[in-house]
Amino acid sequence: QKTDLINNGIALYLGNTILHTNLSPQNIAEKISQEQLNMTEFPLRNISEIREVLTSIIQKNLNIIKRNKQRREELINRYGEKTEPLIYLIVATGNIFEDIVQAQAAARQGADVIAVIRSTGQSLLDYVPYGVTSEGFGGTYATQENFRIMRSALDKVSEEVGRYIRLTNYCSGLCMPEIAVMGAFERLDMMLNDALYGILFRDINMQRTIIDQYFSRMINAYAGVIINTGEDNYLTTDDAYNAAHTVLASQFINEQFAKLAGLREEQMGLGHAFEMNPEMENGFVYELAQAQMAREIFPNAPLKYMPPTKYMTGNIFKGHVQDTLFNIITILTNQRIHLLGMLTEAIHTPFMSDRALSIENARYIFKSMKDLGDE
Repeated sequence: QKTDLINNGIALYLGNTILHTNLSPQNIAEKISQEQLNMTEFPLRNISEIREVLTSIIQKNLNIIKRNKQRREELINRYGEKTEPLIYLIVATGNIFEDIVQAQAAARQGADVIAVIRSTGQSLLDYVPYGVTSEGFGGTYATQENFRIMRSALDKVSEEVGRYIRLTNYCSGLCMPEIAVMGAFERLDMMLNDALYGILFRDINMQRTIIDQYFSRMINAYAGVIINTGEDNYLTTDDAYNAAHTVLASQFINEQFAKLAGLREEQMGLGHAFEMNPEMENGFVYELAQAQMAREIFPNAPLKYMPPTKYMTGNIFKGHVQDTLFNIITILTNQRIHLLGMLTEAIHTPFMSDRALSIENARYIFKSMKDLGDE
């Protein structure tokens, strides 16, 4: 910024610095952070030389991502792919080692996707924490090492249960491209990746957010990652009946931005949620209509359907019934990614036993009503 060269981007100066110093990008980054190096001080070499030195590094890293994608496809072919909705569960203790215990238990109980929620406020850090972490607040820090440890743990339990257990994390906020790349390097399978979330809910600069979502989605497209969008956020901050149209508008925006970035429709986990007031007459009918509409408008998308949270009161019996109605709509309208509701929502972070009850509920509904949507 001081030298007014920021508009030229970093790649030019990174490649030039590699030519002058023969250091790796990692070493250069470390020296810059320690204020031992200024990339703009070196005279610019020929652009074709710069392009050549960068291309070999980029290609090597793209090959890692490509191999991860192939490995995922091999494992899914080996274990087989589920046709009914994928049961998606969240773990978030702050300690990655405790998360592993809970994630493996959830997989054994029937979960298909494990999401590790990030520590509160990580979306507003403009850097990615480094290394393994055992403390977090409301979640566990997203770091490349944490990704690697959890992926390895889920691979072990996949072998044990004979199903490929998918891993999800969050690339939203100020580090969308960085976290997308880390996830691609460590074979994550899904990424929360909403085009507008940073603007609407985190007050992040609009231009930055639109650029970041584009770059992060290019990476996710190449890595074969399924993105999940965040339309549930609209409904927890507004009335789900009166603001229902905002969900569809957001789905269209997310879809078009995803297509521009090279994502296939089969990678677009467009979101919506079961968040209408349970006291509303015919509320279930409206929820059913909304879910069916999304399915018909986006026939090839693996839709991500999110459970009731706003009107969960702490009455676990009514809460379990609300989750049951949500489960029914999922199977009737062929939603693909089913974020499991918890009967203890609004009371505490779920116990492993709470997850077991919620999984049992969903599996019963999915089996008992498997073909009802075709009638």
